[in-house]
Amino acid sequence: MFRTSRKTAIVATVAAAALALTACAGGAQSVDPSNVNPEGEIVPREISWLLSRPADGGVITAMQQIAEEYAAEHPGFALNLITTPDRPSYIQKYETLAAANQLPELFDTDATPFAQKLAGQGRMLDIDALLEDLGLADDYRETALNYQRFDDGTLRMVPFEFQLEFFWYNQALLDQAGVQLPATLDDFPKVCEGLRAAGITPIALNGQDQWPLERYMAYYPFRMVGPEYIQDLKNGDANFSDPAGRAAAEWLSSLGQAGCFQEGFSSTGYADAQALFTSGKAAIYNTGTWELGNLATESLDSGVRDNVDYFTLPTIDGAVTADNEYVTPSGIGMAVNTKTYDPLVRDFLAFALERYPTLYAATGAISPTVSAETVIPGGATPLYEQAVSQADDTGGAIAMPWDTQLDPATNTRLQQELTLLVQGDITPDQFVETMDAAISENRVE
Repeated sequence: MFRTSRKTAIVATVAAAALALTACAGGAQSVDPSNVNPEGEIVPREISWLLSRPADGGVITAMQQIAEEYAAEHPGFALNLITTPDRPSYIQKYETLAAANQLPELFDTDATPFAQKLAGQGRMLDIDALLEDLGLADDYRETALNYQRFDDGTLRMVPFEFQLEFFWYNQALLDQAGVQLPATLDDFPKVCEGLRAAGITPIALNGQDQWPLERYMAYYPFRMVGPEYIQDLKNGDANFSDPAGRAAAEWLSSLGQAGCFQEGFSSTGYADAQALFTSGKAAIYNTGTWELGNLATESLDSGVRDNVDYFTLPTIDGAVTADNEYVTPSGIGMAVNTKTYDPLVRDFLAFALERYPTLYAATGAISPTVSAETVIPGGATPLYEQAVSQADDTGGAIAMPWDTQLDPATNTRLQQELTLLVQGDITPDQFVETMDAAISENRVE
């Protein structure tokens, strides 16, 4: 009953936002999205950025410093950060402001169907054109930009991050169980069974936040048919009942049957899942380079630290994507509101995007550009630098996180059904049938 009520509420919110968005589109007074260098004087004022990022994270820290430096040269300027770290709350605020045509100068968004509607109405600046005009286009990693693109190839968001997602593993635990690393996705159940037989938790999973399990749903279709599957799925040109979707459901079910995840995974939070791995209780942990400071550090217990390594997303027989193509996100992007775009906003962005990569890379993070070298922090193990260097060897296809692609109602239902599937509460057939009905019901034209 709870799931049905929650879904209905979300669908109603999304439908209302979509209707309001359509209604207000005709009244929005936007500039030409390709007019990235408007004429006029630079008049300092406060501008705002609606964002959903950790308040103490590298992105906000760097941009706050940049804003202070810019303000010192332009008295009267200020950057107002409207922060909502909780992503569901942020999305609701963002879509409500968009529907009322009240978005600020800058705002965070993924390349969702909702955002594409905004772009189609000319309400988001052409970032390809902006970067070319600023002479920065060649500085950005192609994969970082491509992650932000809509399905039609247009770019309306600036990336501020670049991450690589790996499977971290503890070699000592694998040796103890007498199992090898999975060479293919289909090897995972056998590896899990061997670890379970040795009394070892195979894979640590943050099931509470739900998106980590959703990553697993994306893996098989990406290897089987490529990134086009999720694009076609959200656009109504593919179904969960198609071979790729069914194969993914069957693979997830097999992971559950093999006991791949810890007992009670659905209620395990982020910190506890990480602790399972870093304490040497779990053999494998799927996460991104944002955790390098926790996984490639001398502060780890030596019994774990000396046995930690990583592997990238395994392939399958007949895979259409390359070994060096996997989940390489550049995070939520920043869009520029054409309605409020003026010489000041352009000048600030020119200053910020030039200065940002060096400041961000100094925190030990991988810059979305190739123009700044990551500063390896003190106390890092050699694995830190190894992981960072891998950013220069990624292919062009990206296994997109599905939670950034699907409409909110379908995404919520998918996360719920995935947990039931892995727990064995529903069958792959039931999962496919439910999800095909959900995506058909919730699609907003």
